Amino acid sequence: MNKPAYQIPSMEEIRTIPWNGFNAISTFSGCGGSSLGYKMAGFKVLWANEFVPAAYDTYLANHSETILDTRDIRQIKAQEILDAIGLQVGELDLFDGSPPCASFSTAGKREKSWGKVKKYSDTAQRTDDLFFEYIRILKELQPKIFVAENVSGLIKGTAKGYFLEILAGLKECGYRVACRLLDAQWLGVPQVRQRIIFIGVREDLGLEPVHPKPLLYRYSVRDALPWIVSGKYGPSWKKADTPSPTVSASLTYNPETSHQGLEIVEAETDISRYAIGVEWDKLKPGGKSQKYLSLVKPQVDNPCPTITQCSGSTSTAGVCHPTEKRKFSIAELKRICAFPDDFILTGSYVQQWERLGRAVPPVMMYHIAATIRDQILNRAN
Repeated sequence: MNKPAYQIPSMEEIRTIPWNGFNAISTFSGCGGSSLGYKMAGFKVLWANEFVPAAYDTYLANHSETILDTRDIRQIKAQEILDAIGLQVGELDLFDGSPPCASFSTAGKREKSWGKVKKYSDTAQRTDDLFFEYIRILKELQPKIFVAENVSGLIKGTAKGYFLEILAGLKECGYRVACRLLDAQWLGVPQVRQRIIFIGVREDLGLEPVHPKPLLYRYSVRDALPWIVSGKYGPSWKKADTPSPTVSASLTYNPETSHQGLEIVEAETDISRYAIGVEWDKLKPGGKSQKYLSLVKPQVDNPCPTITQCSGSTSTAGVCHPTEKRKFSIAELKRICAFPDDFILTGSYVQQWERLGRAVPPVMMYHIAATIRDQILNRAN
């Protein structure tokens, strides 16, 4: 079938999308990937919470119209949120949250970190209990709908006990709850990215939770980065001679004009001096290293493998550029993660990579939000 061209609206275009009449708030908001998806679907995001300074700096740079609370969520009371947004219990349309998921990752001995304070991004905190903080606030807010996101590891192995406890807690708040494993590659994102999505509908609404149906097509690395031709980057690209600036704000790519801003490749992307660079030379397109298991050379005509938050460091194995011995640039990574070209990322190259690697792809959340808008909230009204 013919698929539409891969195109993400600019931040300015998103700001002009008409309000659909529904309000949302977001917890564990990161750099604002989920919030951006809700805004693409016409929601107003009234309030958000993010605890990690490097993440909330980026959130503020892109969501200035949203109230941002930067306290640890354990300190926040539901009534404080309601007072801030001017609503009463039960009036909020949608409550969103992506509790940190490192404790449930399928990588490594994840059980060893349960119940302990561990390094998380630029902070240290316990993360395996944060879903229950989300449930606490949900019970007190009583929104019409909730959406909660987590990694696929939550339903695997020992973590299944946590999953069942979380599911029971969500239902006990007075909601009909459905949970599905969704993959971003089937929801308009040129990246393989599996996530568990809980959707709950308050019992008094009398409606069932609904997840989006997968699209009939997928986008590839080449769809996202159309200048990759015959193993070459394309015309007139340049490599930065100095480390990346503290703020990355690429301009919109227009194939009819130039690569405005998208031709910048940060110095930190170069892996040629490291062991993974030697290994990269040995990989065929689509190949995965047997020596450095996380090292992958994407196949340009398939969706990109999962971008993880920890592989932005130059010497660390991870997903690399498919045709050049380097990591993706931040401008390229925004395309792969379905963010607008002009989305502002603050901090170092590694911090910007981490923000994108932790985020829910905005286009994925757009499809979830649009389904909830059309098939639940509009019907409830």
